[in-house]
Amino acid sequence: MRTKLLITVVAIIMIVVLLFSVFSGFFGSDFHLLNNKPVVSISYPKNQATVASLVMISGTASDADAADIVETVEIKIGDGDWTSVDGTNLWSYDWATYSYEDGSYDISVRSYDGKDYSDVKTITVTLANAQHVDSGSHKWAVFIAAANFPTDNESKLGNGGLNLAEDMVSFFIDTYDFATSNIWILFDDGWIRKDNGYGARLKTLQERSHEYAITYGGATKENVMTTLDYVISESNKYEDSEVFLWIFSHGYGDSNNTKTGGKIFQSSEIFLWDDTLTDKELGALLVPLKSKKTCIIVDACYSGGFADKTILNLHTSLLFRSGIPKNGRIVISGSSKFRPGYASTTEGPLFSILWFQGLKTGDADGCKPGLLHLGVLRNLRLFKNGEVSVEEAFYYARIQLRTDELLSEYREMQPQINDRYPRRGLLLSHKEMFL
Repeated sequence: MRTKLLITVVAIIMIVVLLFSVFSGFFGSDFHLLNNKPVVSISYPKNQATVASLVMISGTASDADAADIVETVEIKIGDGDWTSVDGTNLWSYDWATYSYEDGSYDISVRSYDGKDYSDVKTITVTLANAQHVDSGSHKWAVFIAAANFPTDNESKLGNGGLNLAEDMVSFFIDTYDFATSNIWILFDDGWIRKDNGYGARLKTLQERSHEYAITYGGATKENVMTTLDYVISESNKYEDSEVFLWIFSHGYGDSNNTKTGGKIFQSSEIFLWDDTLTDKELGALLVPLKSKKTCIIVDACYSGGFADKTILNLHTSLLFRSGIPKNGRIVISGSSKFRPGYASTTEGPLFSILWFQGLKTGDADGCKPGLLHLGVLRNLRLFKNGEVSVEEAFYYARIQLRTDELLSEYREMQPQINDRYPRRGLLLSHKEMFL
């Protein structure tokens, strides 16, 4: 009996060994009996939500198998094709709805772990882009800040640019009657990160609680271009349209070249989240803009070229003109084309902080160009009217940089202005721009 049992056991072992030897090459080293499908979810927007403008769709994805990771997440909007999103475990996708018809749209997502797709997760939203300006005024404002994209923390600029942009937005809405539907903040890749921008992703800008229902998105080149194209198209419909554009980021230059920053034979250039933008590119993008009341502020190192200025209010050569300054526009740079700028990681870029301070507090009332546009405060009632213009806020910032001992180490910034409002020329540009 024992002999028969032993023979049976040996036979079973031999069969198992034989089967394994035959099929092991077929299965390979990755052989497993069962693969758990990954899962995916949509965090924003919620099902049945109403959306408009630039929608940053976001969510999570995961895989239960310890050896597997989520390789890709894909999204499909309406009857469109599947498209890869940014990120995996925490993912996002910018949906620019400007060219879409209003109506109901299904948003579907799926994740892939290299072997299987997840079940498709689908929500339905209603697209309803604004057909009118909800404040009754024809004003548009776009705030762009790319601050934390470098891999090394020493180059990060923190969330100060976002904080300042939101402060300016609140003031523009409350004081200048800007419509919430006509305001955009494009920051980094659209995500808030831990430790003032230095850490890992926390949540998207749109997922946070907001004081005002403005539009948030990432400062990618595609988002910047599509948003500005939309603003230009919409503002061109009105004779009295007003456009405000603020850009803050790293500027491209040679910090070892303390005299010119290496920018004598180069255009000014700033970094967006995934690309760069030169002054000439922005000039070309703004060619169709018809608004006769436009303020553009670019606050970055070596940014004077955006205002077609080098240093000491001197013009760049014709070969390097950006094409941005035109009649009806005031173009301001936070530093000269030859000098770096400075920023606080929690409060934002220094020049813009001072410019907004003069505007918000009213302290800039009476600040005039003075010699070489360095700024001078005129205390006579003749020069004050109880309001602060864009130009007065600029000269206020220049005065502070020149006279405030706490700011003495930043005096070399030399912000620049190209004032062509309402027309080019000394005699035709005496009128100031009030937002």
